[in-house]
Amino acid sequence: MSFTRQRLIVQRVALSVVCASALSGCNSLLSEGTSAGAGIAGAAIANKLTDNATVATGIGLGVQAGAKAALAYAQRKTRGEEQDAIARAAAPLAVGEVADWRVKHQLPIEGDAQGQVTISRLIGDQDLRCKEVVFSIDRPADTPQREFYITTVCQDGEQWRWANAEPATARWGSLQ
Repeated sequence: MSFTRQRLIVQRVALSVVCASALSGCNSLLSEGTSAGAGIAGAAIANKLTDNATVATGIGLGVQAGAKAALAYAQRKTRGEEQDAIARAAAPLAVGEVADWRVKHQLPIEGDAQGQVTISRLIGDQDLRCKEVVFSIDRPADTPQREFYITTVCQDGEQWRWANAEPATARWGSLQ
């Protein structure tokens, strides 16, 4: 079996696990399903390449690590989309004003998100303009649920960005 064909098998298994897990809407199932799918794919590749148990284990662990890294990237991207939507909704608001925010995720690893945002106070001056915001995440259900959070957004040129370092900003990389 060629290396390209093996990569295709791994990608299909991983994609199948991600899609199946996404339908459930459960992050722990998504994480465990990705890990299990990567283990199966890694074993299939290793079985075709070698009879050496050590090499096979290395291949399996490598495939699993790659799948976990891909899932972590997708989850960070999803959170970033939500944070950008909240910052955009908060940008034109004055203290006490309320606006709706909504995001349709590019990667369907979890449901689209929505809620409301309000400004509780302004921070800084013309050179460093920031806003403390209170926002909700509204979860539709038989009995709708709301979760409330506080964060800070700051102006970066023409754009407003999420300012809290945890868990948002890309600069911290794997420390998130």
